[in-house]
Order: sequence, then C-alpha cells, then structure tokens
Amino acid sequence: MKKKTILVRLLALLLLAPLTGRADEGMWLPLLLKQLNESDMQKRGLKLSAEDIYSINKTSLKDAIVLFGGGCTGEMISGEGLLLTNHHCGYSQIQSHSSVKQDYLTNGFWAMNRSEELPNPGLTATFIVRMEDVTAQVLKDIPANLPEAEREKKVQANIAGIEKTAVTGTHYKAQIKPYFYGTEYYMFITETFTDVRLVGAPPSAIGKFGGDTDNWMWPRHTGDFSVFRVYAGPDNKPAAYAAENKPYKPKHFLPISLKPIKETDFTMVFGFPGRTTEYLPSYAIKEIYEVSNPAKIAIRETKLNILDKHMKASDEVRIQYAAKYASISNYHKKWIGENRGLKKLNAVAKKQELEQQFTTWVNASPERKAKYGTVLSEFEKNYNSLNGITLSRDYFIEAALGVELISYAQNYVALVDLIKNKAPQADIEKQLKNLGNYAGFFKNYNLATDKEVFAALLEMYYKNVDSKFQPEYFRTTVEKKYKGNFKKFAEDVYAQSFMVSPEKIKTALPKISATNTKLIEKDPAYLLARAFTDNYRAKIMPTYVTASDANTLTNRLFVTGLREMQTDKKFYPDANSTLRVAYGQVMGYEPMDGVKYDYYTTLEGLMEKADPTNVDFQVPQKLIDLYNAKDYGDYAVNGEMPIAFVATNHTTGGNSGSPVINANGELIGTNFDRAWESTMSDIMYDPDRVRNIVLDAHYTLFIIDKFAGAGHLIKEMNIVREVTPLPMLENDVDPQSEMKIEKSEKKKNKKNKSKTKLKAA
Repeated sequence: MKKKTILVRLLALLLLAPLTGRADEGMWLPLLLKQLNESDMQKRGLKLSAEDIYSINKTSLKDAIVLFGGGCTGEMISGEGLLLTNHHCGYSQIQSHSSVKQDYLTNGFWAMNRSEELPNPGLTATFIVRMEDVTAQVLKDIPANLPEAEREKKVQANIAGIEKTAVTGTHYKAQIKPYFYGTEYYMFITETFTDVRLVGAPPSAIGKFGGDTDNWMWPRHTGDFSVFRVYAGPDNKPAAYAAENKPYKPKHFLPISLKPIKETDFTMVFGFPGRTTEYLPSYAIKEIYEVSNPAKIAIRETKLNILDKHMKASDEVRIQYAAKYASISNYHKKWIGENRGLKKLNAVAKKQELEQQFTTWVNASPERKAKYGTVLSEFEKNYNSLNGITLSRDYFIEAALGVELISYAQNYVALVDLIKNKAPQADIEKQLKNLGNYAGFFKNYNLATDKEVFAALLEMYYKNVDSKFQPEYFRTTVEKKYKGNFKKFAEDVYAQSFMVSPEKIKTALPKISATNTKLIEKDPAYLLARAFTDNYRAKIMPTYVTASDANTLTNRLFVTGLREMQTDKKFYPDANSTLRVAYGQVMGYEPMDGVKYDYYTTLEGLMEKADPTNVDFQVPQKLIDLYNAKDYGDYAVNGEMPIAFVATNHTTGGNSGSPVINANGELIGTNFDRAWESTMSDIMYDPDRVRNIVLDAHYTLFIIDKFAGAGHLIKEMNIVREVTPLPMLENDVDPQSEMKIEKSEKKKNKKNKSKTKLKAA
C-alpha cells in the first residue's frame, strides 16, 4: 500500500514538473498568440482561445486594456467606464488635487457620486483598436546596405505615410514601432480618451504601505490601487472634458473573480511593458553593471537624502515633492537590485558563453561568416568608443538636469536657440507663450530644497566626470571664482537668477522678446543650462549617437543570427511600451540559501509589520478595527484577508496597473511590482527568481467596500464567485468595420454638404 502511495505521488510530481520547472519568459505580441503561444498556454491551464484574448472580429480581452497616461496600464472593470490601475500610477493626479488642508495623499479620496469625481487635465486612457504587421511596407525600396542614419530617415518617411493612410477619415491614431532592432515593424491603431476622472484612492498608509522600505520587495502588503472613470461624448467617442460627458461604455470589461487563488494557478498579464533589452551583448551588460548603474545609483541616493530631509521638515514640501520622490526612488532601488541580480546570474559570463557559441556557428559556414563574421568585433569597437562618454551622459541627465533650476532653464535655452537659428516667428511666439505658463512648475517647487540639490549634485559632477568632458564655463567658474565651494556657488546663482520664483519671472517676462534676450543671456541659471547643453551637444552626443547607430545595426545582425542559430527557440521582441501578453503561474520562490517565500500575504502580516513610529508602516485605525473584528465581508478566503501574491509572469516598468487574469479571462489582481531579486529580468531572465508582485482583487474590493464605504462602485462590477466562461458584452463590435463605417459616414456628410451648396447656388 505504501509503495502504491509513493508511486502515485511520484507520478503527480512528474506531471507537475513541466509546469513548475519551465521558464515563463517572454512578452508576446497579442497578434501572434495563435501561432506562437496558444497551444502552450492552453496546456498550462488557459480555458480561452487566442481569439478570446486578441481579436478584431469580436470583442476580446484587449478591449478592456488601456495605456493609462504615458507609462502605466489600466483595465476596465465596469460597463460604466470604471478603470482600475495602481495607486502609484495615479499618484501624481492624487497629489495634484491635494493640499495641506485637503490632503488626499494622506487621507485618501472617494467620490460618493459621479458629481464628486475629479477631472485630470492631460490624463489619457488609450485603447488598442487593432494591430498589423507592416514590415514589408516600412522596408519597401530600402537597400540592405544603407548607412543606419540614411536608413532610419527613409524608414521614418515610409512610416509617416503608412500611419496617415491608416487613419484618414477616422478619429483614431496610428503608431508604428520597430521590433528586433528594426527587423520587423508593427502598427497600432489607437483610440484615446482625454476625459479621465479620479474616483477613488486609498490613503497612502494603504496605497503606499511599506513605502520605500518595501518597494521592490517581497513579502508585500501594499494596497497599490486607485480608481478612475473614463468619460466620453454623447456618441461614446472621445471628447474633451465637459460636465455633460457620459461614462464611457467599453466594448469589454473584466469580471472580477473571488475564487481562492492557489499555487500553480495559470496567470496572464496584459499590458504595456516599457523597455527591456534582453538581446544585449556582453559588452553592453558590462558597461551597465560597472559604469552606468553605479553612477546613477549614487546620484539619486544623494538627491533622495536631501529631498527626504526637506519633506520631513515641512508638510508643504512633503506634498510638493511626494510624486517626484517616489519617481526618483523607484529606479534608484531598481538599479541596485538589478546589479545584484546580474552579479548573482554571472550575466556577463553567460552572454560571453552565448557569443562563443555564436562564433562557432558563424565560422562553420562561409556564407554565415560573410554575413555575421564581424558582429562581435563591431560590438567591442563600439563600446570601447563610449569610454567616458556613457558616464558623462549619465551625469548630464541625472546630475546636471537633476537640478530643477537647470532643467527649467532649458526652456529659455530653447527660446534663444529658436531666435538665433531664425526659426519661424510663430514658433518663437509659441515658446514665449509657453514661458508664461510657469505657475504649474512652481506649484511643486521649493527653492531651498533645489538649492541644496544643486550644490550636492554639481559637486558630484565636477569630481566624477573627466574634465575633458565638462563644460569649460562650469569648470572655470567653480575653480577660479568659487575655489570649489559649491554651497557659495549655489547661494549666488539662486540669489541672482530670475528663474527661481514666479514673482521674479513675472517681472522679467515683459522685458523679454524675440528681439531682446539680454536679460536671459546674463542670467546665471541660463548660463549654466547653456553650458551643459552645448557641452553635451558638442562633446558627448555625437560620439554617443554614432556608437548607438552602429550598435543598432550590429544588434539587428546579431539577433537575426541568433534566430537562425536557435531554430527551436521562440523569440519575443524587447518591450517598447506596446501591448503585450505575459503568462505564467502563481508560485513562491527561494531567493537565496536558507530563504523560502510563500506565494501570498495576508492582512495578518500587515499588522505584524505595523509600526506607528515609522511613516512607512503606519496603519489607519479603521483598518485595525476591521482586522480585529475580522469584518472582511465577502472578501475573505478561509477566514483570512489576502493582500498580495507572486507569480512567474515576465513584467517590467509600464506593466504597473496591468490586470492579472486567470484561466477564464477574469481579473484576479493588479500587477504593481517585481521582487527585488527579479529586476535584472529587463536584461536577463531567471526562472528561479523572477516574480511579479500582484495586488489580490479580494483586498482591492475589501478596501473599496468595507474600508472606504464605496459599495456603490462594487455594484457596478461583475463579481464572479464561481468559474464561468469568458463573458462578452452583447454589443460585440468589429473595430475595422467601425473604422469603415466612420469613414463612410464622413464621405456621406461631405457629399451631402456638396449637394446643399449646389442647391443653394
């Protein structure tokens, strides 16, 4: 009997092995799921077809996914335009509505009816109407051996024509992007809504619980979500903000599953991952690991320490710099984790091993040797040419432009450039008008904070960048006039510049015109911005652009060769902020020797972390009361209140806010982070450690309903307690047909107008 039991257990383990042991690497184009991924996804538990995920013939999951703003993902969760994303994705909007008296960041915000929902000028929600492979059209009549700069010029000309033709006569937009370093091109037809209103956000003690301490870490207990609503005109199409606009009725919205989440459950992330570089050569990874990341980490750490000090000393500064601090901190910690991961994976050596295999494969064939024989030597030459250049570029972007005054002064540099280059008068007038819109900048600006950042970052620049790559004006001023005293340098610049306050700018602007820029050109902030900009353009950018163009061509050849060499491998293109699908499983992991993490966290764990003396771990009293009473409503699982879980999906920046979807097409959580051990996955994937961190839908609904008392929002949603097939809306629409109808209607209108004119004549 015991032998039989052991055999049964062994058989079960063997059956599970292909699932639990495989790598869930890849960010796949939805258009290609049928040919590349459908079979594998279904073997792993998916109950849907590729057509259910992406279709232009009927509504599909893609119709519920939006590009939220410029860099996050959101998902539709009701038929009344309700949109779910991360708290940190909506953070700048929450911050913009906050003040010391009305502190939505600290206290949270909930619109109890639609009249209370807050508009957000400039915020957009963009849907993908369809995708199309346009490689042949883009590369038409472009010779293979054309220099990269000339090739790109012709490519962009072709792209402009294709995009224009694709959307003529519609309200849609078109965007074509390159894949595999310009080997393939895909077009995205999009529909963008500009009336997006804030509906709800938990207090920071929930939405940012754990703060920077827990950022990128697991276990996690952060309620990282916010809720918005997309509004449309009377025809359900995009319209500028107007009080009379109606909630948008999406083609599809995601039902939300309350089924308990188990380890090995199938998961799918659908969103807009920002940028990955999975096919870099060893030379590039070495530069990132040894040069670029250490420099950027050090600069941001210095800046963060200064901001933190000023924010703790003033509630006004805390609110002003909350979103800025979060943004700076995010990648600071990410780069630290990335370097740790690259070291642990021995990434440079692994790439060198692949390159040796590539060399052997190339040398085995005269034809391959003729085509790919110089690829690796070209890489070596290109990266050697960047010695000192990459560091100087990083310091220009992170340190020089990391000073808000210098970054702001770039607006005046742009004006002077337009005037000196004899640009059209309309362009000059437009820039002059832009300079008058300074109120937004100063709403979130503190002079004392920026002045201290100025002194610290420019001193780092002076000490760490080779003098031959520094601006002459900057170096000689620091050495001759200030004897290396950056605090005195900062005091003088901020005392003498008119760009440091709205009052001074208001006084200065009437004296500035297209024929009089004297006031600008003697301003110390302008002189510094001009010096850094001109230095970058003359000493750094030309070499960097030349090497980058050369590397683009070399990478194109390298990836083409790898795809020929590894015929049994399915290749996915690097992320580039276009719609992708990643899939994997709910699964814990072992990040290091002696440490094993479970796959989920609960409210009990949050209470164990609670610390009223630490701002990162303070807990609202109402949440404590709900916990003590175990008042979890319908959202508990086996008596526990789940908060987050981890899965093996391949994600990156831009996937923030992405829906995590189960095998039936139902929302089970919202992606909001990666484990710290996973951050090197932008460069190299490790199946043992890469985990995306997901806010459990149970906790989202619990906070909305029981904590916020916003049960009216729950009533809008389709809450699923049992497994169901993928629900589709009744009004399935073919987007291509919709475009044709819209074009046809416009043509009819034109004809009718013409007829009316003829009758009138």
